[in-house]
Amino acid sequence: QVQVVESGGGLVQAGGSLRLSCIASGRTFRRYAMGWFRQAPGKEREFVAAISWSGGNTHYEDSVKGRFTISRDNAKNTVDLQMNSLKPEDTAIYYCAASVTMRTEAVLVGGHEYGYWGKGTQVTVSS
Repeated sequence: QVQVVESGGGLVQAGGSLRLSCIASGRTFRRYAMGWFRQAPGKEREFVAAISWSGGNTHYEDSVKGRFTISRDNAKNTVDLQMNSLKPEDTAIYYCAASVTMRTEAVLVGGHEYGYWGKGTQVTVSS
């Protein structure tokens, strides 16, 4: 059984920064492709960022490019999302997801590609 737990959400003013962390346990972490998704009130869940096994490949949703950075530490079984220049429209519940894959450099952008999800952490950006 794989467990995924997020932390680091909170309330921040527009223009500020937050760092979300996610820890996945249960199998060999380095074989997980990891991703972050978010869901704002009244909206569908959307892709935010993803990172491959090795950490060598990343992919971002267009609205967060240049502001958010996804990274991972396979020794610590963690993946982080550094969020800078936050905007009110970034307000959402952020979810971390893990997918066991044999494709070393795969970055997965579809929610259906992930089999394990955390419960989410709230990020609120005030204007």
